[in-house]
Amino acid sequence: MSASKQQYQSGFANEFATEALPGVLPEGQNSPQRVAHGLYAEQLSGTAFTAPRHSNRRSWLYRIRPAAMHHPFEAMPPGRFHNRFGDAPATPNQLRWDPWPLPSEPTDFIDGLVTLAGNGSAADQSGVGIHIYAANRSMQGRFFYDADGELLIVPQLGRLRLATELGVIELEPLEIAVIPRGVRFRVELLDESARGYVCENFGAMLRLPDLGPLGSNGLANPRDFLTPVAAYEDVEGQFELIAKFQGELWRAAIDHSPLDVVGWHGNYAPYKYDLRRFNTIGSISYDHPDPSIFLVLHAPSDTPGVSNMDFVIFPPRWLVAQHTFRPPWFHRNIASEFMGLITGAYDAKAEGFVPGGASLHNCMSGHGPDAATFEKASTADLSKPDVITGTMAFMFETRRVIHPTRQALEAPQLQGNYYECWQGIRKHFTGG
Repeated sequence: MSASKQQYQSGFANEFATEALPGVLPEGQNSPQRVAHGLYAEQLSGTAFTAPRHSNRRSWLYRIRPAAMHHPFEAMPPGRFHNRFGDAPATPNQLRWDPWPLPSEPTDFIDGLVTLAGNGSAADQSGVGIHIYAANRSMQGRFFYDADGELLIVPQLGRLRLATELGVIELEPLEIAVIPRGVRFRVELLDESARGYVCENFGAMLRLPDLGPLGSNGLANPRDFLTPVAAYEDVEGQFELIAKFQGELWRAAIDHSPLDVVGWHGNYAPYKYDLRRFNTIGSISYDHPDPSIFLVLHAPSDTPGVSNMDFVIFPPRWLVAQHTFRPPWFHRNIASEFMGLITGAYDAKAEGFVPGGASLHNCMSGHGPDAATFEKASTADLSKPDVITGTMAFMFETRRVIHPTRQALEAPQLQGNYYECWQGIRKHFTGG
């Protein structure tokens, strides 16, 4: 891929302008009669044309060939990556999975995607799909785009190189990337194998939360989000373009690389963020605050204050609250929670929840610390801070019930004895 020396631009949802060759971007208009270097002008819109200016997302692409140039799509056989969330009954049981195994046969990112759960649908433009990926080779001769939603990629093992229409993103565990709806890309592995999580957001685009009483600083800072500069491929050959459309995969033959955008400007683009830059907020007096203080990104819904999807992290931090049970308390939520672990240990679980694993606690299903964690935290010396290091857990939280798929419920990775972690909780009642 040809690219300029600068690899990223900083900011979140700003108006960017980048070109891999000088003079590509037209001055004063978006689509002149003839684009420089014999390129084609093409607008990529992520919101309605008439969306308010503050929420309008679109980019102008100046490319070697328009995106319309490919053969007809044909439906692919049903696979493990889908949106068939109703193929098994939803359950109020607490669920937890061991890490998905790495493949033994050659498997790229697309073939290695497995749908664990989800809700809503692309047709409703609401809800999420939750997937894991496990791969051991780069995508070869094939490209992908998701017409159903934007993709939030959370690596757990192995580095990735995301070659997109708008530039290249290199990604490692403890970083995340967001690929907007419709953007074409290829995933290359920079290590022998890779595993991680993907949240497919069918609703409004992910954005930074408002800070409210926190003020102007804290949580994830806009300047730490990086968008790639223009890079392009001028390659001809026999390739495959895979599209996810209305919950299923389709394929089309294409005789050139679709990653041929030589310059672009706008605010609809892929981006990455380093979770280690998150400015964690916490209590310095008493009580354990709600996990909303760990919110990185969210997709708003039609109900003010309620998200279609939240992306929350639990990073290294100090716990100093006094007269307080410091780990997350026992709770039941109207929202549903899918958790994953990137590295280390999660402070609310003593064992069984390991990097690459996952848990699901649906609406009003009780959960919280296991017996060992409760006993330890109940007798801890609160005169000393609890310094949590070497960990990073995250949560995809939604306002709808999350339906596990049949393949997730029948997987050998599902822990049938997860419920036992609470069975050892002792009765301490001393009343009459």
